[in-house]
Formats: sequence, C-alpha cells, structure tokens
Amino acid sequence: MAISRFADLLEEAKQQPEPQRLLFVFTRAELPDNPTVEQRQRFEQGEGGVLTPALCVDKSPEELSDMEALVAESRNTGIEWDIVFVAALSGSGQQPPSGEEAERHLQRMVESLKMGNIGSFLALDRQGEVVSFQ
Repeated sequence: MAISRFADLLEEAKQQPEPQRLLFVFTRAELPDNPTVEQRQRFEQGEGGVLTPALCVDKSPEELSDMEALVAESRNTGIEWDIVFVAALSGSGQQPPSGEEAERHLQRMVESLKMGNIGSFLALDRQGEVVSFQ
C-alpha cells in the first residue's frame, strides 16, 4: 500500500502482524546559521531553511484517531512545528516495543534528522499529507 496521508499510515500500522509503535519527531523550519541573502529571501517566501527537531513522542496506532487529534495534542505542548517525521517500530510476537526501546529509536531519529538523513522516514505536514523533499 502506498502511504500518501496520515490515515493510510494508521491503517497500515494496524494491519501489521506484530504490535507497532509509531515514532514521531516534530520539526520546525528555521533559517540556517549565518544565512545568505538568498536563503533568507527563500525562507521568507516559505521555502528552504533547515528542519530542527522540536518534540518527540511515541504512540501505538490504537492511541491515534486522525491527524487533527495529533495536531491538537501537539498544540497542548505549546511547541510550534511544521513537519513531522514518522517511523514505525515493530514488537516481537504479541509484545509491543518497550518504552525504553522506543526512546532509543526516537533518539536515533533525532540524530539522523539533525544530520539531514531524512530518506528513511515518512514526512507529513500539519494536514497529514505526505511531504517529499527535493
């Protein structure tokens, strides 16, 4: 199944034979350090910039209903974000991944994102639509 929006992700995660944890790293677009004039202009037009991790959370698919609920929950943190990166973590047998295991994987995601390695994660905007980067 091709995942093109958040609802597809939830459906796919719920159909997996092993219990899943969805790992979310919420990022915000910022200007890079020492931006050029061109970078600043593009950023002011809503393009470019760097995505900086701002918030992490892990959830089971059953804890999520839709993107609107996830956005509302994130709003309660007071932390602004633009793009959320998502990965799935499978349990073993009937056991879901532990909280410690999810935390380790979230930290690896954050480090990967800081280094610009985004290819192995699903990126979604605030409307729950898949975002692709050029």
